[in-house]
Amino acid sequence: MELLLDVMCGGLPAYLRMCGHDTAYAGDRGIEADDALLALAEDEGRTLITRDVQLASRAEESILLESRDVEAQLAELAAAGLELTLEEEPRFCGRCNGSLEVVESGLSTPEYAPDPAETAVWICADCGQFFWRGSHWKRVERTLEGVRASDCRE
Repeated sequence: MELLLDVMCGGLPAYLRMCGHDTAYAGDRGIEADDALLALAEDEGRTLITRDVQLASRAEESILLESRDVEAQLAELAAAGLELTLEEEPRFCGRCNGSLEVVESGLSTPEYAPDPAETAVWICADCGQFFWRGSHWKRVERTLEGVRASDCRE
């Protein structure tokens, strides 16, 4: 699913991208005006995710969130049917939504990134950010597991 998050949903992009959703964030594109958001959603065939009731009612496809809390918003998205499971092979950059490419074993990485001969590493084709399944990945995984567990209890 291709998504567009308005600026009221700024805590969600990395989670959704890590789950394999092509996720544009209005804040990354400098868009705040409702008409511009609606035009972008229509032009790119994206489902708009917003906390704005009026904006959601004007969108062709939208998911209206009520909560301000990121974990609660994730639970609302799960309840709306959005798959929230980390991808085995990540496809989208958590920072910019660019395409990720595998860093081949033997290639060098910056000092902060692991050796691709020892750990799977990806690089964003757009912004050059490196990604791997480290402590951040584990925290996101725990958060999503908690969201899915709470969704099952309801």
